[in-house]
Amino acid sequence: MSSAQHEDTVYEEQIDQAFWSALFGKETTSAPAPAKEKQEWPKSGTIPVFNDPGAANSTSWRLAEEAFRSDRVLELRVTGFNKGGLLVYWQDLQGFVPASQLVNFPLLHIAQERMHALAGLQGRTLHLKIIEVKPEKNRLVLSERAAQVEAERRVDLLFRLRPGDIVAGRVTNLSDFGAFVDLGGIEGLIHISELSWTRVIHPSRVVQPGQYIKVKVLRVDRERERVALSYKVMRPNPWHSAESRFSPGDMVKGIVSNVTSFGAFILLEEELEGLIHASEMPEQSFSHPRDLLQEGQHVTVRVLQVNSSEKRIALSLR
Repeated sequence: MSSAQHEDTVYEEQIDQAFWSALFGKETTSAPAPAKEKQEWPKSGTIPVFNDPGAANSTSWRLAEEAFRSDRVLELRVTGFNKGGLLVYWQDLQGFVPASQLVNFPLLHIAQERMHALAGLQGRTLHLKIIEVKPEKNRLVLSERAAQVEAERRVDLLFRLRPGDIVAGRVTNLSDFGAFVDLGGIEGLIHISELSWTRVIHPSRVVQPGQYIKVKVLRVDRERERVALSYKVMRPNPWHSAESRFSPGDMVKGIVSNVTSFGAFILLEEELEGLIHASEMPEQSFSHPRDLLQEGQHVTVRVLQVNSSEKRIALSLR
């Protein structure tokens, strides 16, 4: 395998893990499960196993696959929820409806408000379509959005999308890993690394639920109906010309954007940050850089080094 192919494989795995980690929450609030069903929930960063692994080849899985292929609409009652979405049962299988796949769901990214909104849907009957059935992974995922979009339209959109396309969509949901965007029946994911040319602490710093944005299609997985998107490439990369605009010895102004135990990040321009290492702060007694600098503070700093290829600008307060 070439290095380029290896990088693509690693990137796909990162996007895939981010997609599922973003959909599934770590905490659960659920109504009692039907008899003989044991609910198991994952530790942080893992994908939940909803069903008994021993039933992977059961009649229920076969019927689920048939319902998926036929694009059938199912009427299912919500039996529980977690911070990622809703729980439902079909046949003897437990399924999951990600919050991003709900119609008219409040566009909330504050955990407490989100959980309250999800709790309000418990006991409701929803019209759903299966969007992923993986017996080998004991995973059954459903969507309310898909149930309201004609199958032909969704398939047509999925097959029309190509890497490099510029498309418009509406931000539907935010997670620690990125932002989901409704492209008109198909939902894509902007990984947090593709939101901005600078560091992003949380997607809410860049986009908001309900916002309409233009994005570039990076990858399309038609089999799993996954679309990877980029928002940052819609704007010029400030690092391309950083070395021509900043030189060692320059005195520049900026705003403190984040303070850590090892130093402080300074926003020099939109989407362009430099770092003042703790060793480049004034020689005085302090236990934490936060004792000297606070977020939002305006400062004048000296440029020590600029490395565009590694996206690093070293700064000093001395």
